Amino acid sequence: MVQQPRSLVLAVRLLLALVVLGALVTLLTAVQREALIRAWSVGHPSDSSIQAPAFVPVAVVLYVVYAGLMLVLLPFLRGGYSWARWSQFALVAIIVISTLAALRTEPPTLFVVCSVASLPLDAAILYLLVHRDTSAFLRGEPTPARV
Repeated sequence: MVQQPRSLVLAVRLLLALVVLGALVTLLTAVQREALIRAWSVGHPSDSSIQAPAFVPVAVVLYVVYAGLMLVLLPFLRGGYSWARWSQFALVAIIVISTLAALRTEPPTLFVVCSVASLPLDAAILYLLVHRDTSAFLRGEPTPARV
């Protein structure tokens, strides 16, 4: 078996860190439910017939789907399947877009901190997934030894 390049090993570790961060944000959504509803209600009149959304079930389902998909794809990525890399890339790109969209809604400060902290992590993952050593490994080429 071909040795996995450092870029791929780091990408896998950072993807696992992203899954852990997602669990933290999901837990935070449950704990800070009232703060989220207050932040949401700022843009909606109190006499409106629109009811506050149920943030917790949506966050839990979204986390289970994304984390499950990321974790299922990891063995394929480590096994050298290029399609798994592009699937992971797409998942992280969607997370970036979702994070930026969520920041526009002016969530509570703790959510802003987690969101801003996740963006460099996302950028590093995307970079490592398209790194030349990762690409060479996924094409089955020998990875050159680097000092």
